[in-house]
Amino acid sequence: MKSYIKRLIYFICSLAIAPFVLFLKFGNLFSRTDTIFSGQAQLLSLIPGKLGSYLRIAYYHLALENCPLEGYIGFGSFFSHPEASVGRGVYIGAYCIIGKAVIGKDVTIGSGVHILSGRHQHKFDIIDGPIQEQGGEFKKLSIGENCWIGNGSIIMADVGRQNIIGAGSIIVKQTGDYEVWVGNPGRLLKNLKEVRKSPAYSSGGKDARS
Repeated sequence: MKSYIKRLIYFICSLAIAPFVLFLKFGNLFSRTDTIFSGQAQLLSLIPGKLGSYLRIAYYHLALENCPLEGYIGFGSFFSHPEASVGRGVYIGAYCIIGKAVIGKDVTIGSGVHILSGRHQHKFDIIDGPIQEQGGEFKKLSIGENCWIGNGSIIMADVGRQNIIGAGSIIVKQTGDYEVWVGNPGRLLKNLKEVRKSPAYSSGGKDARS
């Protein structure tokens, strides 16, 4: 019954945001910029509560490359580019900005997280020219499934499967699978699989000799 009600809510929300999507598709026939998409995404990010999340999920379900209806997107959070993909069961906290990214299933993203479109969005080779006019490279980042990204983190490189990124960390290089990263710049703290294999873990945290 609960699943049926949720699907009904998403259906109603899809009807509500249909004009947004139609305007987006129509506008893309005449322009390849992300201006319309980013404007709509920012507007929808300001709707509070669960209703806001339902509307955002319904919109991105139709506007992104992939976004299942099973997920949550918090207040003030939005995608800045339509070239993004979201897996099933993804939770995105409040005030997050996400660029071009492929986010795996069951990823949990805390509040205030920024996932950039790579590290080289702005070139600065011309010393006597405005940086804003020098262009840059936008890369689609990958966030592995079942990751936990702590509040206030900035992600600038690919993140492996089932990583834990400590709050406030800045990830500037690719991480492996089952790793814990902390700090600025981010550094590898430990590997979760190696911790499970350690004698201390196996003995419940006690010295194996006791």
